[in-house]
Amino acid sequence: MTDRTARLLLAASAIGGAVAVAAGAFGAHALRDAVAPERLEVWRTAAAYGLAHAVAGAFAASRPGVWARRAAALFLAGAVVFSGSLYALVLLDAAWLGAVTPLGGVAFIAGWLALATSALREPAGPHGRA
Repeated sequence: MTDRTARLLLAASAIGGAVAVAAGAFGAHALRDAVAPERLEVWRTAAAYGLAHAVAGAFAASRPGVWARRAAALFLAGAVVFSGSLYALVLLDAAWLGAVTPLGGVAFIAGWLALATSALREPAGPHGRA
């Protein structure tokens, strides 16, 4: 993948982080009294996983190598599917969306495995660190 791809993945990860923080704040303030406590917990899970994987995606996008970029893309896809399906589940009260959520979880796991592959197979970063 090109440097442009890496920059786009980094930007997308940063935007994903901003969305996760905004979603967390929205849940804490606007949804607190509007949804059942168990649904609010689902919302919090979506925001937490989205933020964690935005950070992981930004890190991966900053590393050299194709496996690192794959990891970043998988983290981004996972956040969209996992967190997105949970946000929609809460807002739309559509329980069937819970069946979609594990696909995002699989993307997260694949992203972590791709990042591990990057660490083991690809060159270190610009300062000699992996």
